[in-house]
Amino acid sequence: MKVLFQAILISFFGMFSINAQIQNQGLVNEPIDISPDFYSFKNTYYFADSLSSFNPEKAEGTIIYKRYEYKTRYAFNNMLGVLRPVIANEFPTGEYAAAPDLTFSLHFISEKTVRLKFNSGPDKTSDEPSLMLVNGTAPEGKAWDYSFDQGKHIYQSKYGKVVITSYPWHVAFYDAKGKLLTSTNHNVDNAETTYTPIVPFSYVRRASDYSRSFNAAFTLSPNEMIFGCGESYTQLNKRGQKVVLCTDDANGIQNETMYKPIPFFMSNRGYGMFMHTSTPITCDFGKYFSGVNSLMVGDETLDLFVFLGEPKDILDEYTNLTGKAAMPPLWSFGFWMSRITYFSEDDGRTVAKELRKNEIPCDVIHFDTGWFETDWRCDYQFSESRFDDAGKMIKDLKKQGFETCLWQLPYFVPQNTLFQEIIDKGLYVKNAKGNLPYEDAVLDFSNPETVDWYQSKIAGLLELGVGAIKVDFGEAAPYNGIYASGKTGFYEHNLFPLRYNKAVADITKKEKGEQIMWARSTWAGSQRYPVHWGGDPANTNTAMAAVLRGGLSIGLSGFSFWSHDIGGFVLKAPEDLYRRWTPFGMLTSHTRSHGAPPTEPWEYSKSFLNDFRKADNMRYELMPYIYAQAKKCTETGLPMMRALFVEFPNDPGSWLVDDEYLFGEDILVAPLFEEVSERNVYLPEGNWIDYQTGKQYKGGWHNIEAGDIPIIMLVKEGSVIPHIKLVQSTKDMDWSALILKVYGEGINEASGLICLPTDNILHQISAKKISNQWQINQDGLNTELVVKEFGVK
Repeated sequence: MKVLFQAILISFFGMFSINAQIQNQGLVNEPIDISPDFYSFKNTYYFADSLSSFNPEKAEGTIIYKRYEYKTRYAFNNMLGVLRPVIANEFPTGEYAAAPDLTFSLHFISEKTVRLKFNSGPDKTSDEPSLMLVNGTAPEGKAWDYSFDQGKHIYQSKYGKVVITSYPWHVAFYDAKGKLLTSTNHNVDNAETTYTPIVPFSYVRRASDYSRSFNAAFTLSPNEMIFGCGESYTQLNKRGQKVVLCTDDANGIQNETMYKPIPFFMSNRGYGMFMHTSTPITCDFGKYFSGVNSLMVGDETLDLFVFLGEPKDILDEYTNLTGKAAMPPLWSFGFWMSRITYFSEDDGRTVAKELRKNEIPCDVIHFDTGWFETDWRCDYQFSESRFDDAGKMIKDLKKQGFETCLWQLPYFVPQNTLFQEIIDKGLYVKNAKGNLPYEDAVLDFSNPETVDWYQSKIAGLLELGVGAIKVDFGEAAPYNGIYASGKTGFYEHNLFPLRYNKAVADITKKEKGEQIMWARSTWAGSQRYPVHWGGDPANTNTAMAAVLRGGLSIGLSGFSFWSHDIGGFVLKAPEDLYRRWTPFGMLTSHTRSHGAPPTEPWEYSKSFLNDFRKADNMRYELMPYIYAQAKKCTETGLPMMRALFVEFPNDPGSWLVDDEYLFGEDILVAPLFEEVSERNVYLPEGNWIDYQTGKQYKGGWHNIEAGDIPIIMLVKEGSVIPHIKLVQSTKDMDWSALILKVYGEGINEASGLICLPTDNILHQISAKKISNQWQINQDGLNTELVVKEFGVK
């Protein structure tokens, strides 16, 4: 209770309203945490109280909201802030509702997905297409079966049911077996069970400007776990945490802010929720009160999608709404060589030469901030003093099997040659007066003219032969900006990364016929435009562990493809750390070494160079497995790097592990986060075979020694893992002859997946052992397949 009163005091001296929050941020673009608005004595609170009317056929009705304000209560030298009913304070008396009667509705998107919409007042934007949703809108599926029983409205599908109670007003969700998953929290639920002051399902009306925001309060159950919320690097299970969903340049990966917040989460009880808005959101997952999940949504309309099922079902349903990742080109799954930064044509040609000389398989050379005449000053022009003929260089690199990637950003400093053009054409985000909010010009991607101008610059580079664009930054759209969309930064700040991602992805697809970029910031829907990488990690063991948590978390938020800077970004990577990080990076959907120089493996010891080569070779030999698993992810919404419980939801131990992962559906990976050669590894139910040694393990805890490559990597028994002959570039791979390795001793059946880049069709491969020989059902696959037992190198 003292925590609550402390929050109330903060609200007195801090941010009372949307405008005040924007104006009184401690630092420019500091993430907006709206939770203090729900603990302010200045504001008025409207608790969802009772069902006023309801039309079962349309699944819509009205809710009476009762008015409350904070009052002080003094007891035994302790001052509390408690919410008490109050009368209307408007004049003229009777012109305004003391207890507003406001609309809400249910929409049945599918048999596993329900949409709930609540209004705190008139909404004139409800019909606008949403950039977060596929085709701008959510489909309207078949209505669930309706019944009425003892004052309760019940809608049911074969996967669960929704129950609406008139008073106390509740919306409750149940699974197919009748287990309560979660329910809205009502004031009487709290008044009768606890002394702790709790804000129930309600909305706040701020005294400073009459703006409104919802608090969607739901119950949490004992032992309930929460996962998702984007690329979060705190503990994987969010239960007991407060998570602010507001895009930020996190300046690293070991703090609570995020480059990639996503307003989506799932629970181990069998449901997930998507808060469909671009406003800042603060989620209190039982941090203040352990039994209540408070989703404080900045929007004056609450638009909430609820999904029922196991993790795979939830991710599939969520990505059906917001989009599944497009399939990236084969070459993008190869190794990307980078540092901050290659400055010249000579740098690019030299690194290409060294890669081939040292037999380091590689498909991409990335030029970071230094390819312009002035480092960091993005003008989309190669430096004429350091690049003799950039177009010829790109063509020559392509002949050697290398694509080229270029860095850029959407902010333009005053000395940039494009600055005045952007101002003259009005392509920038404006402040309230129409001027620049910052010294930089920030592109306004809500303006179609800005998108056209920007895409013309990117198109020129793609036409030159560039393979991909690095979509850096994007987290600093001004909160106080006025955008061409007609909205302020309160609604556009989080949407900016999605608009930015889309602009690059669309022009790349148009010019190259391929869907690929390398982006840092996101919002819901950005997963449609791969690929994204995990910001700027430190060169430490704790940062390496945080990278994995962030990767698992973004994977549990609808993103199939994700990467990170192998070895860390900030300083030269210590050799031992770089050695252990490398195979971890090679067993991620996409793979890049990047950061402070040197990052090139030949710049370290000879033994390190050999170890780096072994890990890289392993990835290239596994390319058929990687490519097939990637294709399946685009069809299911699953991540390439996935938490154990995604594949093993009925294994209780799988929900507790955040330092291992599944790479695709068949390979389990446990990186070495310290300078050791072995570690404890949890294996889900079943039998597992060490990829490097052939040793076999049953489910449970084991202390496992790493193989020659410093990582622990096991294959699920019964898996067929396709391999390919080692080459230095994916462009040279011979997909007409694949090697299939069957994992499992004494088994007679196994299965796997193959997807050929020539047709991008996913083929199921099944193997049966007859007379001690494996026979393969190729599912119409036109390629030669050679079968080897597990453990054969």
